[in-house]
Amino acid sequence: MTPVILLAEARRSADVTDWPARIGWLVGLVLFIALVYWLMREGWKWRGTLQGDIPELPTAPDEPGEARLTMSGRYHGSTTAGQWLDRIVAHGLGTRSRVELTLTDAGLEVERPGAADFFVPTAALREARLDKGIAGKVLTEGGLLVVTWAHGDKLIDSGFRSDRAAEHTEWVDTLNQMTTETEGAR
Repeated sequence: MTPVILLAEARRSADVTDWPARIGWLVGLVLFIALVYWLMREGWKWRGTLQGDIPELPTAPDEPGEARLTMSGRYHGSTTAGQWLDRIVAHGLGTRSRVELTLTDAGLEVERPGAADFFVPTAALREARLDKGIAGKVLTEGGLLVVTWAHGDKLIDSGFRSDRAAEHTEWVDTLNQMTTETEGAR
């Protein structure tokens, strides 16, 4: 008699991945992230609406005069003076960007590629200081040049960081000297 060899029938393994459930969770996660981003955008627009009382930003005069100082770097945003977390978003002041600053006898010209440029007249300048943070950006102590200026009935702090941080001290000294001279002339 010849031996009979029986082969076991191959068992079908259980599904390891439940694809419909996995796809459902993935779609749910994407929808949740989209909802969060939409809510953040709506909050940003609402903040701009609440700050609608801020007047339009001044533009630089045709002849601002000879430059005392120039600086290239980053603009990190503006806040209500003394409240480093109260970001101002009206008129594009909340938009971070590259910046070219020019200080003349007429005031501070802020040129921002991709965002609205503005000008701070000398009479509106209040003080300059070195600080470590402004809404959305925290650096080492003294890593941020903060310029306080008056716009309408509001005092605003604007934060700048030079590509060469060693320039900050000269900016603070010159801006504070200009504000002292302006206060003496009033």
